[in-house]
Amino acid sequence: MEKQRSLGLVMTALLLGILMASMDNMIVATAMGSIVADLGGLDKYVWATSAFMVAQMAGMPIFGKLSDMFGRKRFFVFGLVVFMIGSALCGTASSIVELSIFRAIQGIGGGALIPIAFTIIFDVYPPEKRGKMSGIFGAVFGTSSLFGPLLGAYITDYWSWEWIFYINLPLGILALVFILYGYKESREHSKQAIDWWGAATLVGAVVSMMFALELGGDQYAWDSGVIIGLFVAAAVLLTGFVKAETRAEAPIISFGMFRQRLYSTSTIAGVFYNLGFVVAVVFIPLFVQGVYGGTATNSGLILLPMTVASVFSAGFGGSLANKYSYRALMRFSAVLFLLGIICLSTINPDTPRYMLSIYMVITGLGVGFSFSVLGMSGIHHFDERQRGQASSTISFVREFGMTIGITIFGILQRNIFGDEMEKLFGNSKDASSSFGADPRAILSPEARETIPQDILEKITDALGSSIGQTLAWAIIPAALTLVTLMFMSGERLSEAKEIKARTGH
Repeated sequence: MEKQRSLGLVMTALLLGILMASMDNMIVATAMGSIVADLGGLDKYVWATSAFMVAQMAGMPIFGKLSDMFGRKRFFVFGLVVFMIGSALCGTASSIVELSIFRAIQGIGGGALIPIAFTIIFDVYPPEKRGKMSGIFGAVFGTSSLFGPLLGAYITDYWSWEWIFYINLPLGILALVFILYGYKESREHSKQAIDWWGAATLVGAVVSMMFALELGGDQYAWDSGVIIGLFVAAAVLLTGFVKAETRAEAPIISFGMFRQRLYSTSTIAGVFYNLGFVVAVVFIPLFVQGVYGGTATNSGLILLPMTVASVFSAGFGGSLANKYSYRALMRFSAVLFLLGIICLSTINPDTPRYMLSIYMVITGLGVGFSFSVLGMSGIHHFDERQRGQASSTISFVREFGMTIGITIFGILQRNIFGDEMEKLFGNSKDASSSFGADPRAILSPEARETIPQDILEKITDALGSSIGQTLAWAIIPAALTLVTLMFMSGERLSEAKEIKARTGH
């Protein structure tokens, strides 16, 4: 009974930690309009989000490796404390620059929470229960994408934007108390030399690449010296990181892990899932607002069918991992995912709203498995000495792939939309003068009413076509997901018992 109570406390602490770290960026994104209106700094709007993402992503593999070397508990606690400190500071920010700095502190904490939480599941639960627990964790990720924007909008409208950060404090304190009281680490940790050079070059490469992607085409032109310099710095530092890892005694990312077929296919498939899924998440709300003319500006509501479906399949997929092989589950998932993306690529202004919802449900059912099952398959062959490193590397690679995907597909959609507008109006300036407004005005219900109906129809057709074509390009990563999974080996979660018996871990 005492053990069950302790496991319950640990599970609650891990879920709270993951919920805070995964939902924070979505809550903040919803509130950024109010924050900028209060603090100013519209020209630095992107920094508050970028700072969190850069710090979180760079920290993932580092904290995952350190947890293998020195223990999960201390670094999960470290992540909670740093995340709460960052949250408290964010609520006191008096400028957008201060907020960005404090968001980076938050991101450092978040980089420790997510990968370590998933690893602790494998440490404290027996193989027959890991599938169910991983499914619950996957459902939390899906739920955060639904409730994050809704919660952010509610808190901003009815309280104040500061409370989107302060709300993390009671949740974090609960998680801290539960993990300190409930989690008993018994394993002796082997101390190794810390790979400082690898850590420094990894952080530098991620920071350079992320800011190049975030600022390129927005704050600076893609061919500007600043952006080119950032890309060059990222390439040089990445080269230095690879060299450092091949020579380090205890590398942050061990490239030898990728020789394990189940691990490498799980990691690569995860990148392709994220690349395809992020296109749907970004452009479906744009389609609904700009083409249908809906008044629902909250992406959480617009994406509700896909989110609910992904939450369901994440939990369901995790529970099936004891009965079926990872390969069978993920191939089924990939077929659904590919079918959903293909269906979404056909949307146009004449597509009924209920059909769009059906397409989103299919896509959500397909991608949900990846939230839970791929995490389990990725660390299946690793014992306690490498699980943190394996889990954090998967999370890092998936996040990085998603960030690159947002940039690439965003450029693609803008270019296609620009070409469509030029076909209609000659060039963007002529388009604007044709109806006295910027094409983006169609996202505002009030502005739409001022645009002549024949012009509005042409613009919505152009926007719908650009989004449909962008989603058609997303078929490529969706198809590559299925191709990658064809090479996945046929293990299942229940076989982890045999691995534990052989290795003693």
